[in-house]
Amino acid sequence: MSSTGTSLIGGRRVGMSTAGMSPGSRVRRMPLGLDIVIRDAVPACLPRERPPCAHPGPAARPQRLIARESGEYLFVGLRDTAAALPPWRPAPDVLLGPGDICFYDVHRPSVLDFPRQARLKVFLLSRELLGLARSDVPRLTHAPVTPTSRLGALLSPFLSDFADTAAVSRSAVGDMLAWNAVSLLSTLAGDHLSDQARGQQPDTRAPLMSDILDFIDLRLSDTDLSPETIARAHHISVRYLHKLFREEGTTVGRLIQRRRLAECRRVLTLRSAENMTIAAVAHRWGFASPTHFSRVFRATYGMSPSAWREFAGRGDREAGA
Repeated sequence: MSSTGTSLIGGRRVGMSTAGMSPGSRVRRMPLGLDIVIRDAVPACLPRERPPCAHPGPAARPQRLIARESGEYLFVGLRDTAAALPPWRPAPDVLLGPGDICFYDVHRPSVLDFPRQARLKVFLLSRELLGLARSDVPRLTHAPVTPTSRLGALLSPFLSDFADTAAVSRSAVGDMLAWNAVSLLSTLAGDHLSDQARGQQPDTRAPLMSDILDFIDLRLSDTDLSPETIARAHHISVRYLHKLFREEGTTVGRLIQRRRLAECRRVLTLRSAENMTIAAVAHRWGFASPTHFSRVFRATYGMSPSAWREFAGRGDREAGA
């Protein structure tokens, strides 16, 4: 019998099912709707949550994650993914190594084939908090982030230490660490999606897609950045540009908005930018309307830009007190 608790995301209560929580699990509720689960129990299994609705059609065998070495394995469980997802499709087995960071869907967790000495550290949070669309989730869970990658080398030890210290940290420090973890996971998710877009395209499109993504990143502050300007710069039709992004499960506009929001959120936490108004930050990263910026920021992250800035600033002030 499973029970249901709640976690708070930007003032909204979100149900958390304890189905799949073994007696050996340690659970810590953090700010921003982040829950941390540490599990040593055998057999190893990932925390799961009931989807809000069932999907028609038969469910294929879930993906199997295989580990042959003892050690720590890091997982990021994404909530609020099920409403627009199709039924399961067969997925190949994936071999993991210690320190890997693996995103997964809490409504459709992978099956683990792990040694007895493995320890799982799982971070559960809403995909909205990371600025992800539902269509991003299948691509994000396709492959792990290894500790030898650029961001994996930074985040793997940080997340491991954070999971261990969260339970004993005083409130102010815990709040600041939770904000840092969510911010870094958002960056990791965006970077991992970009790597998937660059690395999984057929050879004829990979260089073009890479150039397009770099072009967008360099011009996020340009309010005139649009599918038309991007297509013209790369000597392709707007229709073909949309086709490239549609095959990646996203749109040009959605990607531009996600990148801009991520940059604005980052700047809003910098002490060097504390004198910049919300409107100035929005304009700096290509939002022509402060009202529109505040609306999409709240819809994506569950809180207003000013609340996000205040939360980050309070964590810094109280941690340093």
